[in-house]
Amino acid sequence: GVARHLVLTLFAAALIATDQVPKAEIERHLRAFEDTNFKRELRLQSLFEEAGCTGDNLTEQRVKHAQAPNVICTLTGSTGSQIIVGAHFDFVDRGKGVVDNWSGCSLLPSLFQGLKETAHHHTFVFIGFTNEEEGLVGSHFYVHQLSKEARRNITAMVNLDSLGLTPTKMEQDRADKKLIQALATVARSSKLPLSVMNVHPARSDSDSFQDSRIPAICIHSVTTATWPILHSPRDQFSAIRLDDYYDTYLLVRAYLAYLDELVTEPRP
Repeated sequence: GVARHLVLTLFAAALIATDQVPKAEIERHLRAFEDTNFKRELRLQSLFEEAGCTGDNLTEQRVKHAQAPNVICTLTGSTGSQIIVGAHFDFVDRGKGVVDNWSGCSLLPSLFQGLKETAHHHTFVFIGFTNEEEGLVGSHFYVHQLSKEARRNITAMVNLDSLGLTPTKMEQDRADKKLIQALATVARSSKLPLSVMNVHPARSDSDSFQDSRIPAICIHSVTTATWPILHSPRDQFSAIRLDDYYDTYLLVRAYLAYLDELVTEPRP
């Protein structure tokens, strides 16, 4: 009811003031981009290990028709419900691929780090997807190897793609309405910027989940003015606006904790 909504809103606002990964650390991860997809996959693994995701919780998933695997870090919760947080690590080599999409995947270990110290209902599954640029290969493979029950247990998929060009944006046309509403609530309560920008006809890894009727949302930073940076020599570290990028990290971190409190039961 209204009281629960108010409590959750205050909870989301309070998250901004606690357990943040420092901006310098977020920048260090962003600067750790590599020049091949294989090296990026290994770098992502090492960042997860640094953050404390090790042993059986950190795995590689071999993907048909892809040379590099998906990288999967699992943070177990108290229920059978899952929240997937994904970003692709592959890139096209016309630029450095810092925006598209090292900006997304290098945040995954920091988001893991921000959630690991507190009890949570959901199992969070952080996935660095391979071969998104070849047609969502890694995310499509991940979804289609799941059983029907496993798909039902996913209450949300949050996709991070091409961050830091501008203040945080979200796709609305193809996103789940409840996930949109929740993100808007967290942005308002935490006083962090958020606006809607639909980037058509581009598809991202969230579409692999949406295509299988799993609730999903894509968080990005692309506008009509910044779109030409992607897949071009302009995709460099210098294209990132670090203040905007850090605001996106803070917003997504609070959003994941908010979703954990908001939805706890598997879908019917």
